Amino acid sequence: MESKAKTAPQESPREKFIIAARRKNILAKKCSRCGHLMLVTVYCCEKCSSREYETLELEGKGRVVTYTIQAVAPEGFEDAGSYAWVVFNVDGTDLRASGFLPGVISPSSLPIGSSVRVIDYHPTHGLLLQKV
Repeated sequence: MESKAKTAPQESPREKFIIAARRKNILAKKCSRCGHLMLVTVYCCEKCSSREYETLELEGKGRVVTYTIQAVAPEGFEDAGSYAWVVFNVDGTDLRASGFLPGVISPSSLPIGSSVRVIDYHPTHGLLLQKV
């Protein structure tokens, strides 16, 4: 009788991204060919199409580049109240990421350039941010 060795299931890039976000980090990859930095969920380099890369875990801090305030939450986000969907530059890189920042009511409470950090991953809202 042959025995088949059981191997642990491989985590997908998305699952690895979520695990890093729960550690308050951003999981990225750096292209081995051209050095371009992108989120780990991107499958090939956006600049040169290479599939060879190095995985990096970056501190989940950055500065707000732009955002959209949702004063009335859409279906599925009723638990959120007013929030901002934020695009931010990850500190020390040219990488941009986006995330969910609850409690933002007006532009005066979130000036461009404000510091934010990843604090968790929410199954519905994605990267959960906090203003720092």
